[in-house]
Formats: sequence, C-alpha cells, structure tokens
Amino acid sequence: MSLLVPGSRPTAAASTTATDGYTSNVFAGKQEQLQKVCAYVEEKGFIPKELVANEVSWFYGNLGIDDMYFQLESIETIAQHIMALYGAKISAFIKNEKALDIELERETEEGAVYINTSAPGVSNIDGPQHEKRIDTRYLDHSTKNAAYRMESYRSSGTVSSSMSTQLRCYFVRKCQFAKPDPTEQESEDIQLVGDKTFLEKATDNTLEIYSKVMKHALLRTGPVIEVYDMPKSRQKRLVIGFKQRTTQGLLSAISDLYHFYELYSTRKYVEHFSNGVTIHCMYLDQLPGSKAPPIEASIWQVMKEASLMYCLPSTPFQIFFQTGQLSVQETVYGYVGWIFCQHFLNRLGNEFVALSSALDLGNNLHVEVLQKIKKRLRSDTFTREYILDIIKLYPELLKLLYTNFAMMHYINPPHDDMKISLSYQRLQTTPVLSEEELLDKIKKTVANNHELMIFESYLKFNQHVLKTNFYQPTKVALSFRLDPAFLPEIEYPNRLFGMFLVIGSEFRGFHLRFQDVARGGIRLVRSRNKEAYSINLRSLMDENYNLAATQHRKNKDIPEGGSKGTILLNFDQQDKPRVAFEKYVDAMLDLLIVGETPGIKEKIVDLNGKPEILFFGPDEGTADYMDWASQHARKRGASFWKAFTTGKSQSIGGIPHDTFGMTTRSVHQYVLGIYRKLGIKEENCHKLQTGGPDGDLGSNEIKISKDKTTGIVDGSGVLYDPEGINREELLRLATKRLMVNQFEMSKLGPKGFRLLVDENNVKLPDGTVVDSGVKFRNEFHLHPLAAADVFVPCGGRPEAVDLSNVNTLINADGTPRFKYIVEGANLFFTQEARLRLEKAGAIVFKDASANKGGVTSSSLEVLAALAFADDEFAENMQVKNPASPPQFYVDYVKAVHQIIEKNAELEFEAIWREAQRTGAPKSIISDLLSTAIVKLNAELQLTTLWDNVPLRLIVLSEAFPDILLEKLGLETLLKRVPEQYVKAIFGSYLASRFVYKYGTEPSQFAFFEYMAPYFAKLSHAQQK
Repeated sequence: MSLLVPGSRPTAAASTTATDGYTSNVFAGKQEQLQKVCAYVEEKGFIPKELVANEVSWFYGNLGIDDMYFQLESIETIAQHIMALYGAKISAFIKNEKALDIELERETEEGAVYINTSAPGVSNIDGPQHEKRIDTRYLDHSTKNAAYRMESYRSSGTVSSSMSTQLRCYFVRKCQFAKPDPTEQESEDIQLVGDKTFLEKATDNTLEIYSKVMKHALLRTGPVIEVYDMPKSRQKRLVIGFKQRTTQGLLSAISDLYHFYELYSTRKYVEHFSNGVTIHCMYLDQLPGSKAPPIEASIWQVMKEASLMYCLPSTPFQIFFQTGQLSVQETVYGYVGWIFCQHFLNRLGNEFVALSSALDLGNNLHVEVLQKIKKRLRSDTFTREYILDIIKLYPELLKLLYTNFAMMHYINPPHDDMKISLSYQRLQTTPVLSEEELLDKIKKTVANNHELMIFESYLKFNQHVLKTNFYQPTKVALSFRLDPAFLPEIEYPNRLFGMFLVIGSEFRGFHLRFQDVARGGIRLVRSRNKEAYSINLRSLMDENYNLAATQHRKNKDIPEGGSKGTILLNFDQQDKPRVAFEKYVDAMLDLLIVGETPGIKEKIVDLNGKPEILFFGPDEGTADYMDWASQHARKRGASFWKAFTTGKSQSIGGIPHDTFGMTTRSVHQYVLGIYRKLGIKEENCHKLQTGGPDGDLGSNEIKISKDKTTGIVDGSGVLYDPEGINREELLRLATKRLMVNQFEMSKLGPKGFRLLVDENNVKLPDGTVVDSGVKFRNEFHLHPLAAADVFVPCGGRPEAVDLSNVNTLINADGTPRFKYIVEGANLFFTQEARLRLEKAGAIVFKDASANKGGVTSSSLEVLAALAFADDEFAENMQVKNPASPPQFYVDYVKAVHQIIEKNAELEFEAIWREAQRTGAPKSIISDLLSTAIVKLNAELQLTTLWDNVPLRLIVLSEAFPDILLEKLGLETLLKRVPEQYVKAIFGSYLASRFVYKYGTEPSQFAFFEYMAPYFAKLSHAQQK
C-alpha cells in the first residue's frame, strides 16, 4: 500500500521559511511514518481494512495537525489516537451528534502532548482544561534548571468531511538552553539564553521582537505587553514578557481574556529563557460574524487588561468572567471588594458599643475580655466564605458598583476617537447611578441586613479610594490609597493619617501611618498551616494598626511618626516572599510617583491632591530586601530614592541595624539603667532571652551583655542551662549568626539541655517528658524552668503573654518569676499583662520605650540621605570597600550610637522619676510620655514659635546632629531637607526634651521656663 499525505512534500527538508514569527514545522519522515501507522492500525483490526487508508490519510493531511505532533509521537501513540478519533466519530453518528468531544493526552517529565476538540472563541469551561494543567504542571514552576516551552496550534481542517469540529494541539517540551547559566552581561543575548529548538525555529523578526521585550522585562518588575500587525492579515500578534515566577496561570487567564472580546488564537507559544524571563506569544483573530467592535479595539482592550490578569490570573469570581456575565475589570474589582469586606465590614454593631460603654475600661480584665469578644465577633459573624457566597448571588450589583468606581478613577486615553468611545466597553451598557440611587438599588435587591452590609462595604470602599493603579497598564499588583476616615473609632481610637491596601496574586498587604512624615518597617507574615493562615488573616489589619501605633509612640523623639507595613503571604504561596515584597513596593511606587511615563505609566486620578513620600524600613522577613527597594525606587525615577528605605547595605549608604547593633543599643541601656538604679552587678544576674543568636536583636544582645544567660529560645528550639550557658560558645553563635541547634553540646552543663522543634517525647534532666518540641519552644517563656532575674524578649509573636497566661509568670506567693523585664520585641506583652506583672512587683519597661534604637538609627539614615546631593552621598555615605569606609561614615555611625544612648537615657530617667513621683505603673507612664510628646510635637509645628525664624534657627542648630551641621551647614540643610521634615525635626526635638525634663503633668509655667534659654540666645543674637 502506497499513500501520500495530501499536500505534503516527501523531501528531506526539515522546515520552510516563514516571515510571521516561526519557521513552519515540516517533518521529513512523515510519509514513511504514515505507512507504518497504516500497517499498525490495520493489524489491530478495530477499523475496517478498506477504511484504514482513508482514516489515516485524513488524520495526516486533511485534519491539518501541525507536523510537530508527528515529529514527537511514536507510531503506536499516533495509531491509538487515530483509532480513538474513529471511535468517537462512530459514537457521534449513533447518538446523532453533530460535533465530537475528543481528548487525547500524554504527560511525562520531559513534556506533554494534548489534543482536544476546540471551537474558535470558546473557553471550554467544562472541557479538558489543558491550559490550566499546562500552567500548573509545566509553566508556573519553571526555572532555568527545569523550564518548559510550549507550542499550540489549531488544526486547519476538520475531523471529517461531515463534521465541522476542529482540534487544538498543545506540545510541551523541556528546554535545552544554549547557555543555562549566563553571566549578567550575557543575559541580554537571546542567542545565549534561548532554548535551542526555539533558536532554530524563530525567524529574525521574532528574535528581534523577543530580544526587545526580554530586555525590557529584565529591567521592569511588571509585564511588558506589545501588539504587532501581521503582514497581509487582520490577525494581531500579542507578545507578553515577564520575569519567571512572578505570576501564575497566565496562559489560561489570557485565553479567557481574549475569548471575552470575541477573539480566538490560531497559534500560541510560550518561551522560557535562562535569564529568568518568560515570553508568551499568541496570534489573535476575530471570530467570523462577530458583532464586537473592530479587532483593533478588542486588541487594545486585551492589552489594557492583560496586566490585570498578570496581577490576579484567577479569583473566585472567574466563572462570571468566563461565562461573559462580568468583565475582567468587574471580576477583579469584585475580588478587591471581597478582601476589603473581610477586613473592614462593621461586624461589631451597636450592642458592642453599648457593652464597651457599660464596662469599666480602667479594669484590665474588662479590657482583655472586651478584646476577646471583639475578635470572636469579627471572625464568627461574617466568615470569608459567607461573604463570598453572598457576593456571588448578585453579579448585577458588582456591575453597578464597579461603574461607580470606574467613573471616579478611569481616565479616557487621549488617543483616537475609537478608543475613547470604547472606554472600557462595559461602561457603555451599565447605567451610571449616583451614590444615593446605588444605595437604593442595593436595598431593593438584597434579601436581608447582612447582605446589605456587605454591599454597603463596597460603596464605602468606592467613597474612600483616593488614588489607585487599577488602570495602569504595567502594574504588578493592585494598590489603593485610602482615606482612613471610614475606620470605626471604637475599634481604631487613634486616627490614621494615611492608609494603603495592596493586593497581589501571592499576598495582600497594608501600609498604615499616623502622620505625614512617618517611617516604619515592612513585615512579611508567613503561616505554618491553614489554621495559622486563618488567624493571621483575621488579625492582619489589627496587628498592622497596633504595630504602627507602637511605632508612633516609639518614634516620639525623632521627626518621623509611626508607620508599618504588613505583607501576608497566601497560604499556597509561602515560598514567594521576595516576589511578594517586590510587587508590594512597586505597586506602592505607582501611587507615590504619579507622573505619566509614555508606554509604561499613565496619569492617575489623585483625589488626595498632595505629594507623598513613604520611608520604609526592615522588619521580620524583609531585612535583605531593603537594597533592592532603594535601587528600584531609583530606577523608577523617584527623587526620594536615597531615603526610601533604611537598613540598607553600607555600599549604598545604609546603616544596617544588625551590623552596628542599633536596636540593642537602646534595649540594653534600659537593662543597664535598672542595674544602675538598684546597684546590681550585671555579671551576677541570670537572664532569659527569646530571639536567638541568629537574629539582629538577639545576637547583639548576646554580644553586648555580661550576664549569666540561662535560657535562649529561637526558631530551632530551646537552649537551657541553670548555671549559665557557656558565653564563649554563645558569642561564637552570635558572631556567625547561627541558631541554637548549632550549639556545641559538650559545653552544656550537667543540668542543661537543648530541645529542638522537631524532637518529641524527650525526657529533660529533671525527669519531665516533653511531648512536642514545637509546643515546648512556643511556650517556654511560660515554663517554670524559665525563671530568671531579667527577661529580655528579643523575638517572638505579638501578644505572646496576655491576661490568659500571664499568671504563669507569677509565683504562688504572688511574686513575679522575672524581677526585671525589658521588652525588646514589639508587642510581646499585652498592656494588661504588663500591668499585672508590675502589680506583682516586676519592673517592666515596654517596647515603645526600650526598642527605639533601630528607629533612631533609621531616622538619622533618612536625614543623611535627604541632606546630601547624590554625588556627596556617594562620597560620604556609600562604603565601597568595607576595609576603608569614608571617614564621615565612621564618624556618623558613632554619632548615631551616641544619640540612641542619649535618647534612651533621657526617657529611662523620665519614666523612673515619674514612677517614683506618682506610683503609677511604668507601662502607663511610657504611654503618657509618648502621648504628651506626640501631641506637643503636632502643636508646636502650628504655633508662632515655628514662624519666628531666628528662634527656629536656634532650635534647629541644636536639633540637627553636629556632624551634619559641621559638614554642610544649617543653611544648606534647610535648602535640601523638605520643609515638612524640618518642621517635624523642630517639633519632635522641643517636645521630647520638654516632656523628658518636666514630665507628663508640667505646671502651666513650665514651658515658659523651658523656652527661656532659647529666648535668651535669641535676644543675645539680636543685640549683636
């Protein structure tokens, strides 16, 4: 039997030339293979012998499957597919069906082949979902060591002459890079970083296009999206480039997107490169008979919305988009609103307000009970699932609410009339309602008060968004600057100045600040299991608020007010901390740098109307990312890039807290202050420390102290020795930043032990059996063995000690297990727990007072960055060679140490003095001092004292560090440092020094007495 493939060329040629992207796949051995397949099929006997030639010939030629399939598959596999197709046709004939449902697949570690029936422009929601499988199994987890490329083709013919069914084929193959590990210089050469098969098949035009997109993607955090016309065709070529592992599920998400606009793909490709870039390319055409606007308009929509799909490829509202009920903007908006509801739905109600009014809030137990009731009400009344189920009932309300949002924040592009009239197509057909009409519509639509509250939250969200990057074409995550006025006072008594919400595919996050000039760390929150994630999710906003409030109190004697950022990793994205942080920062910069950058950033609606600068710092999980954030701000063109982050590497002008022990400088001053006041020798004191030698605060506390440390708790477990842990070995661990699991056990005393988190059923030297190493580690600070003279928490989760467990720290005779507590870790104790311990006789210095060395260092790092011009900053603050840092840098670090220690001493003395004078708990006095300073600071910036320029200069000549005044002079500093920041320096310096000297209840003449020396200097200067 001799057959020829219809339209084939039985030659040795391997390919033909194409001008539109890739050379055509031509399999030279196709004719020979066909003959073998025929013989195999005929041998099996499932297809009548006289029909075999026709079925095989149709499969090879008329069906129009790309030759790549025949190159990759074996004789046996192809024959099986032909027999499966024949069987499907028989089944369809018997059932009188006009179309086939075919699904053929083969998956291995080396790649996969999928073939399924596919009608153009249909997303096959209930079909085989091959693209989702390709995303999940092959594309989303690609790295240079295990990357996959994909080619996909639609068959040009049909399965038979009597059926119109076409096939879609997907071919996935493991990449073989020309150079798997390119250098930084080589990473821009596509001939080196490309897959070998790709390089053979790509035309010069494709290499040029991909090279351009690749280079842009290397420089950009977000996606690069380009569209190209196809010669002699209405088809458009959509190319999307991005860094690997920065999004997931994009192949299937983009398919949903172009299907929504009545487009379909004839071919598509996914290419990975060994430099970490991925490029998607698809050839799009409009469905025949489509009533949609011209293809140019639909393609423009796809381009605009591709970044939304990049940010959030999949949401719980995806089905509404896939079925055409909601647009991509509406589904993403619905998702954002759902997240907003989870955190800010007013769940407490009037009953809670009445209860809080009736209780004695001066009673610590009442306060603690009220807090627990609040948490329970929030988590139990409206669960995430309950809120989602209700939202899904009313997609028509999401349309109306989205339109209300879009009318405030979407700007029509200043392009041709076609694009202006398009204006996000859904806005053409959805009525625009006023807020009153919208609220009325919601009330008439929903079934009960719970449903009304949920959709009222959407409206509240719309009313309080001041600016957003929702419509930016190259965003990587969604960011919203919110007016915090909607926050209920009963839950958030201290009014926030600014508030940001950031949402990405890997995370959600907040950034809160209490005044215009504010600074604070960015914290990554991880979750060990689903239960921990649920707890972290519920507490995220409150924890962020409390951390920022603590920071605000802590920042009392520096210019910046308190702020904090939190990034909660989604439960299934715990391995993406770096990706989440970079997206968080870039999305925030979208709202800080609001100018237009043609082709990259568009103008946004700014209802805030004022420029904003945020200062970020390191916190849990982000210390290693500060360099990147600073340099990224510089790439983005931010004028404030030098001061954008603190805790940076010395090479770019940072003063790393851990390198110079900045936080410990303050914490340990309080420890030494207690010893000094009570006449105690440090060497004789026993100490418990949480936060181990691998951390910043923990390691430096070990290095700087001389006590007998009996217990250390860190991430790896518990190390304990009642006689004092060998200090030389502790110093070795602290110097090398190692956990206690690296402790040399031969140096542990006979009564000592080390119990790691992965150990269970362990007997301690005293005979106690520990069931769980994790539980023992988490609760060791509450264990009777943890008794010591002094307790210095240098790490641990917030609220580790509260009213529910604080009694374990009090002995049977009513005395405290720890005589002295200096809270280095933020929020380790609740306020109620601190007060209970003080009542029992413990001396307690809380976090807002003790842990402020790092913030002082960061503040002075910001000041240096603002004070120096770029070239001066490079000369004086950037340490290019650690062995010979600039002399100014060395002197500046010494000055920072002195200022930290001076501020700590001033506050310690003030707290000690006020406690002796009033008998009030030190934890209360700390708050009173902070409140008094913050309030006076704000008032001073608005008084005539600031307007008195000669007096202002006298104060500022004291407030600015001497080293900067000597280097640059006051006049230069005042020119370069923003006025709002100088005002903050003026206010914080006068306010803190006054309150530290005169206490929280000064006489009405005290401030005149305090200012008398300044007015004397002013008078003396005027007389001269």
